[in-house]
Amino acid sequence: MEAAPRPEPPRWYRWLVLVLLSLAMFGNYYVYDAVSPLADVLKSQLGYSDSNIGMLNAIYSIPNVIMVLIGGVIIDRIGTRKSTLLFGVLCFLGAALTASSGSFPVMAAGRLVFGLGAESLIVAVTTALAAWFRGKELSFAFGVNLTIARLGSFAALNSPTWAKGLYEQWQGPLLLAVAAAGFCILGAGAYWVLEIRGARMYDLGQAGPTDKVAWSDLGKFSRSYWWVVALCITFYSAIFPFQTFAVKFFQEAHHTTREQGGFLSSMLTMFAMIATPLFGLLVDRVGRRSLFMMFGSLLLVPVFLIMAYSHVSLYVPMAMMGVAFSLIPAVMWPSVAYIVEQAKLGTAYGLMTMIQNIGLAGFNLLIGWANDASGASPANPDGYRLGMWIFSVLGLLGFLFAWLLRSAETGPHAHGLETIRAGSAGSGS
Repeated sequence: MEAAPRPEPPRWYRWLVLVLLSLAMFGNYYVYDAVSPLADVLKSQLGYSDSNIGMLNAIYSIPNVIMVLIGGVIIDRIGTRKSTLLFGVLCFLGAALTASSGSFPVMAAGRLVFGLGAESLIVAVTTALAAWFRGKELSFAFGVNLTIARLGSFAALNSPTWAKGLYEQWQGPLLLAVAAAGFCILGAGAYWVLEIRGARMYDLGQAGPTDKVAWSDLGKFSRSYWWVVALCITFYSAIFPFQTFAVKFFQEAHHTTREQGGFLSSMLTMFAMIATPLFGLLVDRVGRRSLFMMFGSLLLVPVFLIMAYSHVSLYVPMAMMGVAFSLIPAVMWPSVAYIVEQAKLGTAYGLMTMIQNIGLAGFNLLIGWANDASGASPANPDGYRLGMWIFSVLGLLGFLFAWLLRSAETGPHAHGLETIRAGSAGSGS
């Protein structure tokens, strides 16, 4: 006699999985954003240039040009449980190495090791959530995950206020980041326990390892997938390299304090923590995903020029950017789960993140060079304008790619991005 089929995991179990995975993401995001509010201290105490500071975030991305694709294949082969813990440990070791020395090569090496784990950890968490929530409240789940993760960014960017005493010396904020990186291991370890327990009690579907991925499959993803990837690289290349220099830009071009600059930069995170789940819930109900991505991209085009050329309150452009930063990720990442089949999802997210990191590495270096070449400083705030034009062009390109995605998804080879709603079982190609 056949054994009775096991039930699906109850809703509370799925959401507990989400919270614990998001805890690992919290530590990840904190460590990444720990450099931005420290930029002027690194410059004054260690003699770093803007190019050096740009390199600290660029070198995070450089190894991920290859590593996240390998990481995606690893995730598809060994499963999300082992992957999240492996990459979480790398995040902690990288943060510890970064804080260990004021030598630029050592600090850069620490950021490199952190990057090896951090982006692959994001891919592992994204892949796990897609498996646990596919066909359910997927966009809302992604939104909640990003809200918890971005609490890490919000805490890091506002650390000059709540941990002000640590900023008297360069190492203090970085040691605080090491403590935050402990959550990468804690969250991944707790998820390990939940998945093992869940595998005994529930039908997890494809939450574990999936089929072997052939490298030839990388060229078989659909046109819609590549338009999403193109939007991803332009969008994040405008947001994160801007944040690398944002606090310093606010101090030198708009005469804010470090604390004010950190809060302004954290507005992106604050908006995203509140609005990303709401946008995810909205998209789950109405569909029209590419149309939402077009609107979010268009919002980015004017915000950098407003900051470069006007005296409008900085709260206005940062609020506009915050809406875009809430909307596009809430729609873009879960969209991939409908375009790509489950067995190739880790690789698809890994490839997408790999290409994203090419943009992050290149534009962190480019903006650092542009600021130095233009002589950006308190005495020459106009030196930041070249970088702001670069960011605006990226926003315009993002709008173009979102429009091309909408054209593909309203044609005969659509994957349902405009029509799938919560409860639908739509899948990718």
